[in-house]
Amino acid sequence: MGKYEALARKIIKEVGGKENVISLTHCVTRLRFVLNDEGKANDEALKNMDGVVTVMKSGGQYQVVIGSHVPEVYADVCAVSGISSGAAKETEVTAKPSGSVFDRFIDTVSGIFQPILGILSASGMLKGINSLLAFIGIYSEASGTYLYINAFSDVLFMFLPIFLAYTASKKFNLKPFVGMAIGGALCYPAIQLSTLSAASEPLYTLFAGSAFESPVYQTLFGIPVIAMDYTSTVVPVILIVYFAAKVQKWMQKIIPEIVAFFFVPMFTLLISLTVGFVVIGPVATFGSNLVLNGIMLVRGISPIIAGALVGGLWQVLVMFGLHWGFIPVYVANIMSIGYDNVMMPFFGATWATTGVVLAIMAKTKDKKLKSLCVPASISGFFGVTEPAIYGITLPQKKPFIISCIASAIVGGFYGLIDLKEYIFGGLGIFEFPAMIDPATGDLHNVAMAAIGAVAATVLGFALTLIFCKEKEAAEGEREAETETKSTAVKSEEIGSPLEGKVIPLSEISDAAFSSGALGKGVAVIPEKGEVKAPADGSVITLFPTGHAIGMVTDGGVELLIHIGMDTVQLDGEGFTAHVKQGDKVKKGDLLVTFDKEGIQNKGFSLETPVLITNPDDLMDILETTEKNVKQGNALLTAIF
Repeated sequence: MGKYEALARKIIKEVGGKENVISLTHCVTRLRFVLNDEGKANDEALKNMDGVVTVMKSGGQYQVVIGSHVPEVYADVCAVSGISSGAAKETEVTAKPSGSVFDRFIDTVSGIFQPILGILSASGMLKGINSLLAFIGIYSEASGTYLYINAFSDVLFMFLPIFLAYTASKKFNLKPFVGMAIGGALCYPAIQLSTLSAASEPLYTLFAGSAFESPVYQTLFGIPVIAMDYTSTVVPVILIVYFAAKVQKWMQKIIPEIVAFFFVPMFTLLISLTVGFVVIGPVATFGSNLVLNGIMLVRGISPIIAGALVGGLWQVLVMFGLHWGFIPVYVANIMSIGYDNVMMPFFGATWATTGVVLAIMAKTKDKKLKSLCVPASISGFFGVTEPAIYGITLPQKKPFIISCIASAIVGGFYGLIDLKEYIFGGLGIFEFPAMIDPATGDLHNVAMAAIGAVAATVLGFALTLIFCKEKEAAEGEREAETETKSTAVKSEEIGSPLEGKVIPLSEISDAAFSSGALGKGVAVIPEKGEVKAPADGSVITLFPTGHAIGMVTDGGVELLIHIGMDTVQLDGEGFTAHVKQGDKVKKGDLLVTFDKEGIQNKGFSLETPVLITNPDDLMDILETTEKNVKQGNALLTAIF
C-alpha cells in the first residue's frame, strides 16, 4: 500500500463506495470513474478534500482531478477498494521529486523514462528474439529480415536522446519540440566522433599526454569541440534539456512578445546546444578518460579489484555515458592482441540485474510492477537491461544497489580468471560464442563466463529476496494526509471575462479557433458589452482595433480573449479599450467595452474565444461544466 491510502479510502467513500464503481481509469491528472449512480457521489466533500483539485462530470465519467501524482493515488484506490480497473492510459507526468540530491536525481531520471517503459521493453524483447532466430538459423544475419527487424528494435536505443529529450522537456517545462530538436542534434550523424574520426585527421589534440588527451576535429565559433558518440546516451541529453529550460525562461523575459514565437526557440537551441557540445559533452568525455585510467591503474595492481570496479560500476557508467572510454580500448585490444580482458567484467551486470528483476517479480504483489518485470527479465536475458534499470531497479534504489553489488562480486571473479572475449560479440546469451578461442576452439572462457552469469543471477535474486522487503502496510491517516498536502497540485482559476452562454471551441465557426490551433479553452456568447480581467496579471498584447487582448496571469498562464469572429474588419469601430499594453490589472478590472448590438447589426458573430495559449506549459486545463456564466465565475482551471 502506498502513501495515499488515507486519501484513497476517502475518495472511495465519497464516490458512493466501491459497489457504486463500474470501472476506473486515470489520465494525466484525473481519476476517471464510471459510476452506477452519480447521485450517490458527494461532490462537495470531494471538492473540499485535501489532495483533490475539483470534480468534473463529462462523457459519462465522474472525474476526480488529483494532479501529477494521480498514478500513485490511482494505485492506492485500486488497492484499498479491490476495484478491477479499466485500462489506464500511460501518463507523461510524474510526482515532483523530493529528498536528497541523489534521490532527486534518481526520481528525475526514472520519471523521464516512465513514459517510454512500454516501448523500451518491447524493443528489447524484439531485439533479443531477432538475435535468437538468427542464432538458431531461421534466417541469417545477412538477410533482409534480420536487417529490418534489427532496425525496428534498435531505433529506440539508437535515437534514445530524442525520446528522452521529449519526456525531459515535459519534466523541466521546456517546449517539447525544442527538446526533441536538441535530442536530434545529439544524434546527428555528421558530428558523431565515429563519423568525424573516419572522415578526417584531427585538427590538433588538446591536453596531450594527460588523462584528458582529446583529439579535436571541428570547432564551434572558434571554440574546440571534443567530439563523442551521443547516440544511446542518457545523462548528456537530460542535462542539456535542463539547461535549455533555464535558457528558454531567460529568453522569454528579455525577448519582445511580438517576435518571441521565433526568437525564443532559436536562441534556446543555439545557446543550449553550444554549451552542450562544448562543455557538457566534454565533461562526459573527461569523465570516461578518468574512469578508464583509474581502472587501468588498479588493474596493474590487482585484476580482481579492477574487475570488481568495472562490474560494480558498469550500470552507473552507462547512465552517465562514461562507459564510452572503454570502447576504444576494447576494440584496440581485439584488433591488436586478439582479445579483450579489460572491459569484460561488465558481463556480470546483465545477469545480476536480471536476477534482481526475477526476485522482484516473484515477491511483489503489485500487479503493475509484476507486469513490468516480465518483459524486463526477458530483455535482460538477451542482454538489454535498460527496461529493468530505468523501469524497476533504479526507481526503487535498493534493488539497483544490490545489482551493482552482485555485479561487483562476479566482476572480481572475472578479473581473477582473466575472462577474455575474442571477437565483437552480441549481448546476453549471444555473447558466449564470442568467448570461444578461435585458434584452439577452447571453451574455457565460455564455461567461466557461464559460471559467473549463473552466480550473478543467483546473487542478485537471493540478495533481493533477503534485503528488499514489501512496503509496510498502511501508514497512519495523519501521516498520509501530511504527505498528500505536501505534494498537492498547483492550480490557477481563470474567471470568465464576460457574462453569457458558454460553448465549446469546436462549435465556433472559425476553423483556427475550433481546431484548438490557437490555444485551448472555451467560447462565451456575451450578454453584455464588457470584458473584465479574468485573473490578476499583466496586459501583454492589446490589438489597436481593441477586438482582442492578451494577458499573462501572475501564475504564468497566457490568455487570449478574442471578441467576436472577424471583428478585426471593423477597424476598432464599436470597441473601447480601458487599459494599455503593459498595464498590471486585478481580477474584475474593466479591460474593454464594446457595442454588442452594433457589432451584431453589422453581421458579425460575437462568439468570443477565451483561450490559454501556452497549454504545453501546463499539465491539464479544466473547463467549466456550466452552460451560462457570470463575470468572474470559474471558466477555466489551469493545472501545473
